[in-house]
Formats: sequence, C-alpha cells, structure tokens
Amino acid sequence: MNTTGIGYDVHRFADHRPLVLGGVEIPHDRGLDGHSDADVLSHAIADAILGAAGELDIGHFFPNTDESIRGISSLEILRRVREALAVKNIEIINIDATLIAEEPKIAPHLAPMKAALSAALLLAPERIGIKATTNEGMGFLGRGEGIAAMAVASVNRP
Repeated sequence: MNTTGIGYDVHRFADHRPLVLGGVEIPHDRGLDGHSDADVLSHAIADAILGAAGELDIGHFFPNTDESIRGISSLEILRRVREALAVKNIEIINIDATLIAEEPKIAPHLAPMKAALSAALLLAPERIGIKATTNEGMGFLGRGEGIAAMAVASVNRP
C-alpha cells in the first residue's frame, strides 16, 4: 500500500555555526540553531518519511534532550530512519521538498544536496525533488531570521 506523509521544520539563524542544508555545508555568514546540525531540509524529509510510515515524528526518535546525539549529522538521522523502516519492509518511493529562505541562494547547491540525500536514503536522485523559494520579505522568514523547509514523502508499506 502506498502512503504519503508531510514534514515541516524551521530553525532560526545563529552565529558561529556552519549552514547545512540537505547534508551539504553551504557558505554563509550564519548557520542554523539546533541540537543537531539543524539541517531543516533533512529534518522535514525525515518527518515526511516517518509520517508516511505511520510513525511518530523526528523529535520522538531524536529528542533534543539526548546529549548523546548533540551535533548529529542530519544525514545520519535520515540513514537511521531509512534503516528503521527497512526492518518493517517499508520502502521509500519518492521525496519532494521546498526550502523557504531569503538567503543564501539555494540553486547552486541543489545537485550536491540531491546527491547527499540520495546516498543517505538509498534512493535514486531522480526520485528526490528539491526546490527553493523566498517568503517575499514577509514574516520572520522574510526578515531573514531563519530558514524553513516542507517535504512530502511517499512510501510503500506492506
């Protein structure tokens, strides 16, 4: 049976941190604040996959109170999610995601992001869609206070 899930994540900008999106470090003067590497794209994708599988959200499996995973790579989170679903014979079919940010420009980094996500999820790159848009200067995203991501995932469940 094919099922679909949706994921959303947002993190505020923080000084003295690298900016990681889709598992790729992107040159920028600020990174994102979070317990892990704060990769909003990977987090939204993880939540979408978990939702499609009928599981609880990313915070249940990777709580920000667990010091043993402080600074964890979000690609590692995606690998662990994929492995947990594989044990249940749940196959990821495709991912479609959108980053929402006024800056930095995302387009130059889309191919490396897709490659990193593909490797973590063992999913063909052509089954992963990544887009980027701005918030047209409106709200906290429009003021450049952070970055958000939305994702949809389809899985095949027994």
